[in-house]
Amino acid sequence: MNIKSLLLGSAAALIAVSGARAADAVVVAEPEPAEYVKICDVYGAGYFYIPGTETCLRIGGYLRYDIGVGDAGTLDGVNNVPDHMDGDRHDTYYKNMRFTLRTYTGQETELGTLKTFTETRFQFGNSSGDYTGGGTGWQAGNTKADGTSKTSLNFAWIQLGGLRIGKDETAYDQFIGYAGNVIQDTIIPYGIKDTNVVQYYFDAGSGFTGVVSLEEGTGVNTIDSYVPHVVGGLKYKADWGAITGVVAYDSNYEEVAGKVRLDVNVTKELSLFIMGGYGTDDNLVDFTNGRSQYKPWGGNWAVWGGGTYKFNDKTSFNVQASADDDKNYALAANVAYTIVPGFTITTEVDWDHFGHFDDGTPFGNPTKANKKDSVGGIVRFQRNF
Repeated sequence: MNIKSLLLGSAAALIAVSGARAADAVVVAEPEPAEYVKICDVYGAGYFYIPGTETCLRIGGYLRYDIGVGDAGTLDGVNNVPDHMDGDRHDTYYKNMRFTLRTYTGQETELGTLKTFTETRFQFGNSSGDYTGGGTGWQAGNTKADGTSKTSLNFAWIQLGGLRIGKDETAYDQFIGYAGNVIQDTIIPYGIKDTNVVQYYFDAGSGFTGVVSLEEGTGVNTIDSYVPHVVGGLKYKADWGAITGVVAYDSNYEEVAGKVRLDVNVTKELSLFIMGGYGTDDNLVDFTNGRSQYKPWGGNWAVWGGGTYKFNDKTSFNVQASADDDKNYALAANVAYTIVPGFTITTEVDWDHFGHFDDGTPFGNPTKANKKDSVGGIVRFQRNF
């Protein structure tokens, strides 16, 4: 019996060992858990978490194609296309294709929200309406006269809490708002935008916000000492609209300029605005090389006004009128129609009347010495994403 039990036990042990080895042979290692992109809704639509971080990223931009006719390419100080025969200027088509890439990031820290924003523009066209680059005199940094392709970094800033540093548009324009929803809103200019900044934004509550900005300027308006240009602004915003004021000190010319703006939401469909500007010009004696960073209009004062009427969710009408102390007048109106969400066609008609300096040169574009009144139009196709 003992021998029989021993044999049976040995056979059972061999079977158990063989079974264990067979089981080991078919074991498959478990895959590493996949890390999927997660939606981040803290800062609005379109953000997602960068994998492995607490940083939220959004990528966007637009593609824009402009077709201008008549004097449309010259209304904001940009020359039209040279004639292929004699090189003279003519008033025919100008076209420009722009691709704009934007990035946004956001992350919560113990010192507040850490944000960044960049905007890079890639362009190709035979003239460039409101686009940066090239130019001479007060137009330097605002226009591109050679009509070739161009890449530009228009925004690149870092903001922690209320502190913002980097390349931005001057708070003198950005904080108070652009003149209107027309394409050619700078026929009578209200500021020179591009600059490096050190800014602080604050929220005082109850609808009050403010900004203090130290700025370098651009082109001929770049500071020529250690003293920066200084901009301060204050805004009150409510359901009915807003009141905003900005004041700026130009350290190059030691001049002061300011703007005040009123926005009113009359109804759900109708919104109106009016903005007035005033600036000193005691030291602005060199009109060939430039104008103040903050008073680029003619004379001491200027005014802009207009509004938007929304016929429905797809169609809106926009209009703007402007004038300044040097007897420059302008009118712009357009209809914007959204074909499908993200794709809009805007058709605009523009008119201007140029005044003159004491030497007989018209403000804005000396090539118009014999043409005080100009009319042009623009058709814009834009796809936002």
